[in-house]
Amino acid sequence: MPKHKNKAAAPRPDAPPTSISRFLFPFFISVLLLAIVGIGWFLFSSQPAPVTYAPLVTTPIITPEKPVVAAPAKMVDEQQCQGCHSEQVKDWQGSHHQLAMQEASAGTMLGDFNNITFKAENETTRFSRKSDEFWVNTPGNDGKNADFKVAYTFGVAPLQQYLIEVGEGRLQALGVAWDSEKHRWFHLYPGQGVTFKNPLHWSKPSQNANFMCVECHTTGYKRNFDAAKNTFDSQWNSLGVGCQACHGPASSHLEWTAKKTDLIHAGFAVDLKDNDPTVEIETCARCHSRRAPLGDGFTVGKRLMDDYLPSPLTRELYALDGKIKDEVFEHGSFAQSKMFDKGVRCSNCHNPHSNELKAPGNGVCLQCHNSAGKTSVAGVEGKGLQAKNYDSIEHTRHAIGQPGSQCVDCHMPGKFYMGNDYRHDHSFSIPNPERAKKLGTPDACLTCHQGKAGDKISDQFKLWNSATAAQAPRYDESLWLIRTGQPGAAQALYEQLQRSNLPAIQRATLLAELSLYPSEQALKLATQDLRNPAPQVRESAVRAISAFLPPAERAPLLTPLLGDPVKAVRIAAARDLLSAARNGLGSAQPNWNSAIAEYEYVQKSLAERAEANLNLAMLYQASGRSAEVEALLRTALQRDPDFYPALVTLVQWLEASGRGQEAQALLEQGLKDHPHAALLLHTQGLSLIRAGKTAQAMPVLRKAAELEPRSAQFGYVLAVALHDSGKVDEACEELERLLKVQPTNRNARLSLIQYYLENGQQPKAQALLQGWKKMNMGDPALK
Repeated sequence: MPKHKNKAAAPRPDAPPTSISRFLFPFFISVLLLAIVGIGWFLFSSQPAPVTYAPLVTTPIITPEKPVVAAPAKMVDEQQCQGCHSEQVKDWQGSHHQLAMQEASAGTMLGDFNNITFKAENETTRFSRKSDEFWVNTPGNDGKNADFKVAYTFGVAPLQQYLIEVGEGRLQALGVAWDSEKHRWFHLYPGQGVTFKNPLHWSKPSQNANFMCVECHTTGYKRNFDAAKNTFDSQWNSLGVGCQACHGPASSHLEWTAKKTDLIHAGFAVDLKDNDPTVEIETCARCHSRRAPLGDGFTVGKRLMDDYLPSPLTRELYALDGKIKDEVFEHGSFAQSKMFDKGVRCSNCHNPHSNELKAPGNGVCLQCHNSAGKTSVAGVEGKGLQAKNYDSIEHTRHAIGQPGSQCVDCHMPGKFYMGNDYRHDHSFSIPNPERAKKLGTPDACLTCHQGKAGDKISDQFKLWNSATAAQAPRYDESLWLIRTGQPGAAQALYEQLQRSNLPAIQRATLLAELSLYPSEQALKLATQDLRNPAPQVRESAVRAISAFLPPAERAPLLTPLLGDPVKAVRIAAARDLLSAARNGLGSAQPNWNSAIAEYEYVQKSLAERAEANLNLAMLYQASGRSAEVEALLRTALQRDPDFYPALVTLVQWLEASGRGQEAQALLEQGLKDHPHAALLLHTQGLSLIRAGKTAQAMPVLRKAAELEPRSAQFGYVLAVALHDSGKVDEACEELERLLKVQPTNRNARLSLIQYYLENGQQPKAQALLQGWKKMNMGDPALK
């Protein structure tokens, strides 16, 4: 069972009860860096020459000389903080931070455990007590009901979730939670068919609290996963998010208080009141962002991207205009805002100890947006503020005290997550119902005024804003052109990336779209951003360059980033120079050795995850360490038997090793367990084609494409297979369908033009070609 030293402490700012979606999507993005590209590597690449590199290190070689530093500070019992910081402790007591995670007891459990039965998703759960213990009888990972002891509570309001002990040090987050406002049990994933066979089920790896949740609900947390034993020995300094969760270990601070030595920041590694708001904002972002870990915990004083890889504004997570969509927390939206640009920090609005707003009603906003047109907040740039009475009907257009009269109603619309947890968007957007209708984005006006009332409010909004001055092309309007393959899409993308005032997270997002619109201009823009001051932009630029250039041509551009001061950038460059490193990188080879070892260390530090084991397998295969590949792939499936990419890669590895019969048996068993897994069906179809059984492959490939109609890969492969079978008309139909849902799919567009020409349909080919030119005249394929 997980252990802790001391008791008391607190969750990360506003840290809500856990959810699978907290890390899952970005984790797949960051940890499958090699795996996504690597599906199919084993069959279509020869064995490379072995690549040797230095032993594992956790810090890169950047400068030859380093100053001597004192021993790092250590965690202390936070009871010692109360003597000098009584006001802060008073605020903190009873806060969401303090109560983020507690031991299950009569004083902490809010849910009704008086032999209550709850039914949902075809499962029955019973909550009961045995003496001073709290128990849940619910289906486990085998689908059979069993008794499980509740070990810890997660959160207090508006819901409380429970962590279940299942052995081997594992804590799992139960999918049935207690609504602490309506005093009832409810399922976190209603209507989604979450039974023991579903990845969202509480017993699955995606709901493992050791990895997914506990770090942001404790202080001084370490997962302590033992890869050899497949067990956790998780530990923390204290439950809840306490002083040291944000300020860092306090032993040196206590020394400072006793001796008044010349320690920097009074003995703390960072000063959260630093003039640069980045220090505070990135401290909060460690938990208030959608991100993937790059190790086991974080190091106070380092940049966010030394320890985590935050997600850009992907279409799965954010609306086109950057508003929150999936569960992303606050940082990603705030980083887009003008507030962020002007130096506003979290503590300007929130009391970091109580988590409460610093003023009631509109008072927080009126600190800057007031009739004087001046900010009262130190460190915030007031240039551009307009003198208005923002708290008046003339501005809000709503009667005082009524919905719509509060700043947050219009400028911070939100969504419910985890059933009843309402969270405000922090991009501080300006509503515009007409634009929202065009782009399909959420809008505060249309959310309140639906149906015919929405039509009227759009007309009224035009009257109120008829004098609005013309603006440069907006990010959201440009992104709509880019993602829907409209005429002028490439030009809109290039123009946005040429802006000097584009928020870093938006720039990183647009760089990820560049591969859809390749050109000399696109390559130039990506190359420029390799030197961008924002690490998230540099990391995204590395990916963009790698999408454009073959390995040998990347080297001159990416080798300087092997010594980047931020880990996430270094390991991205090292990963994408793996092929080039086989032939040596000259004077850059030592830095590559160090950075690729860091990448390997990151994967090993995440060994409890199937994705990380797959990444290691891909790394070792690419670097000639073939003897270690199969064991890692099998370990990945041991960690998560439902992780299809690992199963597919193992099938391909076995086939390439001359063990085709074993590979087919493995794939057939996978399909028996998961008959509707599109990736497994697609893999089976390809295997049948390689075996010369094209007729048998077609229905399998078609079923995969039908199960995931938006997949660029499945539909395209089906079309190529149809074409190669002489069914050109059907191939064209499939590509036409695919382009309706994937209008930016270059491979589908190019192949369809070729198939039209082969089939004597020159007018159709010409129309498609002209449309392509309007999207991206500079595309090298058009030459």
